[in-house]
Amino acid sequence: MKLKLLTAAITLVLATSGCSDNSKVNDNSSVTQTKAESAEVMTQAVLNQLGETLDVKYRLLTNFPEGCPTEGVDGRCFSAQIDLTSKVDLTSADWTIYYSQMRPVQEVLSEEFEITRVKGDLHKITPTAAFTGLKAGQTKTIDFRGELWQLSEIDAMPNYYLVSGELTPALIKSTTVTHDPETGMELRPYVADFTDAETQYKRSDTDLIKWATPEVLFQANQGVELQAGAATNTIIPTPLKVEVTSENRPVSLAAGIKLILNAQAKPPIDAALKRLARLGVTESDKGLPVVLNTLKDSTQTGAYQLAITEQGIELAAADDAGFSYGLSSLTSLIDSQELSINTMLIEDAPRYDFRGMHIDVSRNFHSKQLILDMLDQMAAYKLNKLHLHMADDEGWRLEIDGLPELTDIGSKRCHDISEITCLLPQLGSGPSADTEVSGYYTKADYIEILKYASARQIQVIPSMDMPGHSRAAIKSMDARYKKFMAEGNETAAKEYLLTDPDDKTVYSSIQYYDDNTLNVCLESTFHFVDKVIDEIAKLHKDAGQPLTLYHIGADETAGAWLESPQCKAFVANNVQGVTSFDELGAYFVERVSNTLNDKGIEPAGWSDGMSHTRPSMMPKKSQSNLWDVISHGGHNRAHEQVNLGWDAVLGTPEMLYFDFPYEADPKEHGYYWASRNTNERKLYGFMPDNLPANAEQWTDIQGQAFEVDDTEKLDDNGKRVSGPINQGKGFAGLQGQIWSETLRSDELVEYMTFPRLLILAEKAWHKASWEVPYQYTGAVYNQTTEFFTQEMRASQAKQWAVIANTLGQKELIKLDMAGIDYRVPTVGAHIHEGELHTNIIYPGLKIEYRIDGGKWKVFKSPVAVKGAVEVRALAADGTRKGRTLEVK
Repeated sequence: MKLKLLTAAITLVLATSGCSDNSKVNDNSSVTQTKAESAEVMTQAVLNQLGETLDVKYRLLTNFPEGCPTEGVDGRCFSAQIDLTSKVDLTSADWTIYYSQMRPVQEVLSEEFEITRVKGDLHKITPTAAFTGLKAGQTKTIDFRGELWQLSEIDAMPNYYLVSGELTPALIKSTTVTHDPETGMELRPYVADFTDAETQYKRSDTDLIKWATPEVLFQANQGVELQAGAATNTIIPTPLKVEVTSENRPVSLAAGIKLILNAQAKPPIDAALKRLARLGVTESDKGLPVVLNTLKDSTQTGAYQLAITEQGIELAAADDAGFSYGLSSLTSLIDSQELSINTMLIEDAPRYDFRGMHIDVSRNFHSKQLILDMLDQMAAYKLNKLHLHMADDEGWRLEIDGLPELTDIGSKRCHDISEITCLLPQLGSGPSADTEVSGYYTKADYIEILKYASARQIQVIPSMDMPGHSRAAIKSMDARYKKFMAEGNETAAKEYLLTDPDDKTVYSSIQYYDDNTLNVCLESTFHFVDKVIDEIAKLHKDAGQPLTLYHIGADETAGAWLESPQCKAFVANNVQGVTSFDELGAYFVERVSNTLNDKGIEPAGWSDGMSHTRPSMMPKKSQSNLWDVISHGGHNRAHEQVNLGWDAVLGTPEMLYFDFPYEADPKEHGYYWASRNTNERKLYGFMPDNLPANAEQWTDIQGQAFEVDDTEKLDDNGKRVSGPINQGKGFAGLQGQIWSETLRSDELVEYMTFPRLLILAEKAWHKASWEVPYQYTGAVYNQTTEFFTQEMRASQAKQWAVIANTLGQKELIKLDMAGIDYRVPTVGAHIHEGELHTNIIYPGLKIEYRIDGGKWKVFKSPVAVKGAVEVRALAADGTRKGRTLEVK
């Protein structure tokens, strides 16, 4: 994936008591001692005090510095600063500051300091020979330029730390995140606010994305009003067919329900019953009868029928999932304030068999409890696949029998330059391994997750990314190699070695690693992969959920292996039929895929890596996760892989990457390389069965219209190179993605996932009537074509209004009751002729306003205002608050 680069400014404030002895040069630095430092020696006490009193401010100056192009990608840069201010005299130069800089520094414009990249995003700031010390109250500025641009305050990673010789590193306290007491979200006190939309929130001079101010939000929310009763008979996700046969909710569930089984064992529906109980509907002998019957003449997994009458409820299903989904629909019908519903008939079945959610716990670790909570909510909204991404460059998160180094070393990040005890800090993880972003699941943890998922009819898909994105595994096995070599056991040392020690290849991954790709020419690499798969399969067997789908990643790094003697010999000798370095990536994916297939496990991988393979060499039953950007022609690869007959699962970044911002605002969390504003309304408008048609309603990353040509294209030899989906083919399903580079806490993962997960469930379960039918003969789509008719647009808007009211009036309170920290939306607001008008994306949530920093008041109707006006929303239960916006 192509990530974008930033322009930034950092302000450091140094405060310390005087110190007076000589000091050593920092590790890996080439600082020349000056007269100023010669009088001082850095001690642990002084270093710790520096960490306590150092104040860091990160400040973006502009995305358009003089001398850089103003459009395109090549040569783009941003400018930034680091200010150092000391409360007392500081003369020692025997210190280095390590920190995460997402976009590499191109040039430092300050003589007294240098910034160099260590590995990945880890950088260090060191005083140069020109450093003259800092006087009390004095500020010195480090000016620098970085690659591409910076569009978010969140890009400034936390947890800078000081290093001096062999002293224990000291965390710089001012660079730690704090938490907003009202929203519960992370705050970065060391980051200067973005204030200029033109220079700080545009990535080029053709960027049309508008900062989501209250006025912009107000216009976007137009047409969605609070509708009394709109949520009464609604279910998320929408059923296939609903016939409501009463009004005024004559069926009461206040006395609970009484399950009656008709000649069958009780299906595993305890989790669904617990969700009902959380709303106050418990099992009781005096409750409304709920009869469970077998659904005949249906073979579709998850299908069910629900007949609700005043005398009782009949739930018929063909499998365990269907019974669970029927009870989930009953739960969705219930208003938490009124435990009564209307009589109705429901016939339902899923749109897609694969309805998934991907969670990355490798970049930053996330707790077992988060995963269990996520499984609960996935089941509540009929999602059935958890793609658990447990290994990447920055961490290995699963205990593997026989390979303790993977978790002893690969699950932790700390300041160990040798990486014998841990991985280097990345993503603002700081100097210590004792943080929440380090960690792993024990075998018992993972078995518990599997059992919990099975009880909710959810399949867990383990993912350990290879051959690229494998730095955690590589460094862990390097440490294992060194340990056994030191013991004189060369055989054990090389058993799982993942790199060629003589490989001199210079390459760089998109995250700037030059050592993160397995050597695919070593048999020990495949021995390692086989070992990992077998051990994970054992855990699945022990949990009673057989491993039938395994995600290998299939990512590789361009340019790897070129100078590896092992690979040169491999290619020269035509081993395994490989005659070119260009074939090595495909060889790895094909070989591992067939190994999985031989074990009865379906292989899965990301679409770009899978596209390098030869279809004839791949198992017929293979899954590809499609993450190509539609505005960049991503439909072509999606259609190609659908036509191969693979299980093609859509993870379209513009819509389905939930680590992207909800709204276009530099204070919003998340990465933004494919979208800067993916809120629930935009997601609801996604037409997954017709990717090209989305060009009629979407814009690209810069807010510009684009065109998608889905007609057939042939090369000079008449061979088809792109074109439409073949008649009878289609996508296997949808998967939402959470990547955790910027998400260090469980709360942030929930914030970014919810309530978008509910709309993901809606799209994966139900096909809306307004979606544009796919044109199998091919077509061209843009914002002037009219496949997406005005009638379809009107229908989409009308149905979205119902969904929005359902969220605001009925569903969000259920997330509150489950303890889910969903995002409370920012408020749209407009002042017209002295009166404040507001609206919100989910009608039903309370809105508050205040004037000149005074007391917050509930907004009920347009009100006269004068002064500085601020607005915010409240969570459905009134406890948490949304982010405050100022109404200009």
